[in-house]
Amino acid sequence: MGTLGKVVFWLVTAFVLFVIVAPLAWIYLTAFKSPNDIFTTEARKLVFFKPTMENFNRLFREFPFWDNFLNTVIISVSSTVVVMVISSLAAYSFARWNTGKGHLLFTTISTRMFPGVVAAIPFFVMYRNLGLLDTRFGLALLHIYFNTSFATFLLYGFFKEIPEELEQAAMVDGYSRVDIFRKIVLPLVRPGLAVTAVFCLVWSWNEFLFSFLFTRVAARPVTVLISSFWGSIEVQYGPMAAGAAIVILPTLVAAWFMQRYIIRGLTFGAVKG
Repeated sequence: MGTLGKVVFWLVTAFVLFVIVAPLAWIYLTAFKSPNDIFTTEARKLVFFKPTMENFNRLFREFPFWDNFLNTVIISVSSTVVVMVISSLAAYSFARWNTGKGHLLFTTISTRMFPGVVAAIPFFVMYRNLGLLDTRFGLALLHIYFNTSFATFLLYGFFKEIPEELEQAAMVDGYSRVDIFRKIVLPLVRPGLAVTAVFCLVWSWNEFLFSFLFTRVAARPVTVLISSFWGSIEVQYGPMAAGAAIVILPTLVAAWFMQRYIIRGLTFGAVKG
């Protein structure tokens, strides 16, 4: 790579980092700013200002933030756990026995081939008739429905990379099919499971459309609460940034601790021989 190539590479890298880091930096800086510092036109106060906790105090005092945050945690974690159990078994079945001759797998992934808003009205009518509106269970079911197809299709590729000879050798040694799946196959696809779980958790954690349409008060997640700070007359940047700063942290921490599995999962099967 010549000098020009290196310059272009680092320029592109710096631009990508700026696009990723700048919004996060704005959120965390704004969360600790007073209203005067948020709306000031002084360039130096973009970074240099007197920090305050007033935005967090307002967030906790005037809004049911922790109740909504708990809803998000319960819905996201429970739906992700259920999705991983169902999709891992389904993907293994598709990979080993070609269940449905490929048609069932295509039908499964086809549920993610249309915009979610297309299914909003029929789901809303069905949920209203079943009494599932504004319930954690109902919203978790929606997340399970949309994430299971994606997780199954993603895990299918990871299971296909596992040589069948390993399982055949284990069967010769007296392992049952359940023991093979639990003690041999799952440890080998652990990076794939980590990648899939993170994707499902992040999607469920950040999901807004169905949360906005299907919840009111009892099961409202924190994404809907934060969106309420953007009104037609006033935008409450302080509480909005404070809430976003807290909500972002769990997914960042989860991705940080699972990054080695994520990197291995994204490159799983890329090297042959």
